[in-house]
Amino acid sequence: MKKWISLSIVAVLALSLGACGGGNKQTAAGAKDVSPNASSKESSGKEKYPNKPISVIVSFAAGGGMDVGARVLTPYLEKELGVPVVVVNKPGAGGWIGWNELVTAKPDGYTIGYLGTPNLMTGYLDPKQKRKENLDSFTMIAKHVTDPGTISIRKDETRFKNIKELVDYAKTHEVTVTTTGVGSDDHIAALKLNKKFGTKFKAVHTNGSAEEVTMALGGHVDVLFANVVDVINLQKENQLNVLAVMSEERSSLMPNVPTLKESGFTGVTSSAERGFAAPKGLDSEKLAVLQAAFEKAINDKEQVKKQAESGLQVDYRNNDDYKKQLKEIEAGLLEIRDLLGWQE
Repeated sequence: MKKWISLSIVAVLALSLGACGGGNKQTAAGAKDVSPNASSKESSGKEKYPNKPISVIVSFAAGGGMDVGARVLTPYLEKELGVPVVVVNKPGAGGWIGWNELVTAKPDGYTIGYLGTPNLMTGYLDPKQKRKENLDSFTMIAKHVTDPGTISIRKDETRFKNIKELVDYAKTHEVTVTTTGVGSDDHIAALKLNKKFGTKFKAVHTNGSAEEVTMALGGHVDVLFANVVDVINLQKENQLNVLAVMSEERSSLMPNVPTLKESGFTGVTSSAERGFAAPKGLDSEKLAVLQAAFEKAINDKEQVKKQAESGLQVDYRNNDDYKKQLKEIEAGLLEIRDLLGWQE
């Protein structure tokens, strides 16, 4: 009897000590978890997403068109997601330094990337690159902007003053032009012009639009092949003459600049399509959160206005429509593989 009473007292003391010395955590069945991590969990028991900063890999140098577009958008994403969204520049290899880091990142929703065409596809379609990646290596989120190609010259250029004079000159003289890398939209545009009109444009490859603008303004190359976002403010500041846009219709952001087609050079168009993606394998629930946030952020009227002020034309498409467009661009590139020198 005494032994039974002693054991009972010990049990009561153990329970009392457990309640007092165990901090805020209770282990009884059904007890509420008020541990430090409890606030980051949803009622279902799953960890809330997102609950920490998200990195956005921009595969070109700071100051260029892609960098500008991403940085203008991020405050609106932060508003929708409730966490910091941090741009991380990873330039090099025509964009594939950053995109390779994206496809190899953990698909946890905390690393996403800014994609740009045609560099994305040419980086894996070219057999010389020996890359195994393709569009299925990414989880598409949303398309952001369309940025038409442009052809510009310095204000002090005397050999040619308009696009017709430039093309005529380039038929008999080698003319150096900038690109953002092998297989970029600028590079492909130069190759197409050479094939169709017999020009002698020679590509000078760079790590991004900021570098190519610097080279052009410094007189290290003859002509700047870039995009609207890269030249619109330089034109306003009277540092460049934009001779033509390489789109089917005039850019609404540069309505006074003629198209190549208007100038008599039909059959050559060029633009960069930019959007966001995550690594393959992203959880569908996290993807849905990102898709909803990007749709609201991209379509925000203030965001659209700020992008336009920077020279970027917002062109939102959901993930399915964005991937469909990327596949169409991919098919178009395969049709000119001979021009790009893609040999197995």
